[in-house]
Amino acid sequence: MKQTHIQYAIVDIETTGGYAAGSGITEIAILIHDGQQVVERFESLIDPQRPIPLSIQAMTGITDDMVAGSPTFGQLASRVYRLLDGRIFVAHNVNFDYSFIKHHLEVAGYSFAVPKLCTVRMSRKIKPGLPSYSLGRLCDVLGVPISNRHRAGGDADATAILFGWLLEWDVNGVIAEMLKKTSKHQQLPPNLAKEQFDALPHGAGVYYFRNKGGKVIYVGKARDIRNRVAQHFTGHNPNLQRQHFLRDIHSVTNQRCGTELMALLLEAVEIQRLWPVYNRALKRFEPKYALYAYEDGGGYLRLAIGKYGRLLQHIHVFHRQLDAINLLQQLIKEFDLHPKFCGFGTNDTELSPTVYNQRVQRALDHLAHHLPTFAIFDKGRDEDETGCIWVENGKFHGMGYISHHGDITSFEAVKEALTRYPSNHYMMQLIYSYAEKHPSKVWKPGQQSPQLCLVKITEI
Repeated sequence: MKQTHIQYAIVDIETTGGYAAGSGITEIAILIHDGQQVVERFESLIDPQRPIPLSIQAMTGITDDMVAGSPTFGQLASRVYRLLDGRIFVAHNVNFDYSFIKHHLEVAGYSFAVPKLCTVRMSRKIKPGLPSYSLGRLCDVLGVPISNRHRAGGDADATAILFGWLLEWDVNGVIAEMLKKTSKHQQLPPNLAKEQFDALPHGAGVYYFRNKGGKVIYVGKARDIRNRVAQHFTGHNPNLQRQHFLRDIHSVTNQRCGTELMALLLEAVEIQRLWPVYNRALKRFEPKYALYAYEDGGGYLRLAIGKYGRLLQHIHVFHRQLDAINLLQQLIKEFDLHPKFCGFGTNDTELSPTVYNQRVQRALDHLAHHLPTFAIFDKGRDEDETGCIWVENGKFHGMGYISHHGDITSFEAVKEALTRYPSNHYMMQLIYSYAEKHPSKVWKPGQQSPQLCLVKITEI
């Protein structure tokens, strides 16, 4: 379907590396296409003002000697901008070329934003089912003539022929749909099908980006899964990790959750279970403070609050120092511990180490076996269920969903119906913080029956 009222700028570049902020452009080709044919052509070697890696020299044939004396991108920026401004930017894997051009134009002082079309995505939609959508393989399969491979001019010529054929083959308005302002086609990574994105739900949950082999490479949580996934693809950050990340995404799956808290907990569990290559923040989350016990030179067992150390044996861990102080002061009060041996005060004690240490041991035994047990009842994934998070003796026990049409008659039955998960300090901080802010959603032993909790939560 030819669109003669639109002009396209078909672009190909060669670079010194894979990400715009740390790499230069060594060659550029821009072909202006009016929907029927190429009507203008610009091609130039570029001095990247940095060495070209030998591996890239071997692939492209562009050497340091070849670009010596060529114009810099800054010297060409005005002409490049005039050629691209007001036209639709077309490239094979468009986000790569676009991110480089946008970054280097902005370095040269030009604000740049134009619509984009990706011939990878166009080919997937218009010619589905092909074994590969790399430019070389597409040209082989479709019979597109290509020469001077891995040079900007040769690849741009092949892309222009492919683009013209795709315009002819597009009898279902695929390209027009991609160009709609509301379309996500040009934001999505080249290997992610728009149908998968469109199938994502609006609601809390966890999403999984997977590579070509189906392996999870990133886990994220969201209050709105589809909107959060879309945010990953907005903008044109030239960072190396982002470029690799987007190219690695071939599919996305998800798990719905009743609340954002449940999504946060599931995200933490899944990151620890799957160890995705692109997750960083939660992999090494550690508490900040800990309660320690040690015996002093006089034989007294002392309790102390200190910075958390992975290699130090601790009694309990905390995110906030205040929480640690409050717990220790509670133990001092309940078990008649001496403040001097807990880091508070300097008074002496007349108790022998044997007698005093028995008090400390009772306090530690109590702490080990009497940490809080409670449940949080909250929204489910739909109106026919209630979400439940269970904490047993200060540790995250599990979570899940209780049907309003079931026959749950005891809290022990609620507990057994939940999925067990590992616990860590980060999860417990999330749970404690939420419980403190929403006391009406918290059940503790001795309170009302499960049925009343389920009814109550539907009214919150």
